[in-house]
Amino acid sequence: MKEITVQELKEKMDRNEDFQLIDVRESFEYEICNLNGELIPMASVLEEVDRISKDRPVIVHCKSGGRSGVIVMELERRFGMTNLYNLKGGIIAYSQQIDPSIPAY
Repeated sequence: MKEITVQELKEKMDRNEDFQLIDVRESFEYEICNLNGELIPMASVLEEVDRISKDRPVIVHCKSGGRSGVIVMELERRFGMTNLYNLKGGIIAYSQQIDPSIPAY
């Protein structure tokens, strides 16, 4: 499984790179704080795989990187996707290392 750091994500955002950011947390978590990614809760991802880009990088994140890691591995295994990256440390790492205004719930 490929991973990306929060610093690398921030650089991609700052450069307006073309990638898809998917948040696999629950909607109540997304309402607390988010990185403006597309919300596809973990339980829905496999049924909504058609929403996931196949022709550009896709960065998947959750609160700490665990759920998103499971999703990345499952999408790679089931669908052979090779354009997926897990956000190492999730939104908590982003809050701690990049933007402390994001609540670490």
